[in-house]
Amino acid sequence: MSVRKLKPITPGQRFRVVNGFDAITTDKPEKSLLAPLKKSGGRNSQGKMTMRYKGGGHKRRYRIVDFKRDKHGVPATVATIEYDPNRTAFIALLNYQDGEKRYVIAQNGLQVGQNIVSSNEAVAPEIGNAMPLANIPLGTIVSCIELRAGQGAVMARSAGAFAQLLAREGKYATVKLPSGEIRRVLSVCLATIGAVSNSDHQLQISGKAGRKRWLGIRPRTRPVAMNPIDHPMGGGEGRASGGHPRSRKGLPAKGFKTRTRTKASNKYIVERRKK
Repeated sequence: MSVRKLKPITPGQRFRVVNGFDAITTDKPEKSLLAPLKKSGGRNSQGKMTMRYKGGGHKRRYRIVDFKRDKHGVPATVATIEYDPNRTAFIALLNYQDGEKRYVIAQNGLQVGQNIVSSNEAVAPEIGNAMPLANIPLGTIVSCIELRAGQGAVMARSAGAFAQLLAREGKYATVKLPSGEIRRVLSVCLATIGAVSNSDHQLQISGKAGRKRWLGIRPRTRPVAMNPIDHPMGGGEGRASGGHPRSRKGLPAKGFKTRTRTKASNKYIVERRKK
């Protein structure tokens, strides 16, 4: 993984830092694993705008990614490492021995030609292999973790994300998540060995506003610049600041806890994330 700083031959390239894409091996996706992706532009079924600052952007096709890794015991060979416009991580195309092809989230260090496997039994804890938390050695760096067995990966899926398996007790495993939260997860849940690819994603700099438009993000109006009717932080004479930062509905932001105190999953959280 690497990033490139461009020569400032235009104003938009002066501060731009782009992905080197040195891990990518092809620019042509597997056709059988593509699906159409319709944009809503932030509108609901009645055509009413329910989400602001969305719309436009380059046309995309969805890559069907296997988050469940439920093809157990069948070895697969990594055919390509590819860019996915719908997520920050890279994806890997797997060729299974029985002829099936699937996309999975690529882990850091995954190489073309490497053999990986998903199994309910204990297998070698090598990068790209998926297995239950019960069979992974303690202290291992993992990603793409399930919360419920068979649900599919929901945690630590974005670029550079990883979790660490800390302990096991009874039917639960204790995992330290990317946010810093320490949480108990059922030991039968699958996880993939290694950190997610494209760890340099956070170092990229757009360089110009137009790149946000390519991604389907429209210009955002600062709440302080609005009128009182539009936002709790609007109004005031001259350049008045907004007072306490809050949402459009009046909920305080930046430190105000919005999590339900009686949430059922609270009992699984050993230690809260750091502020």
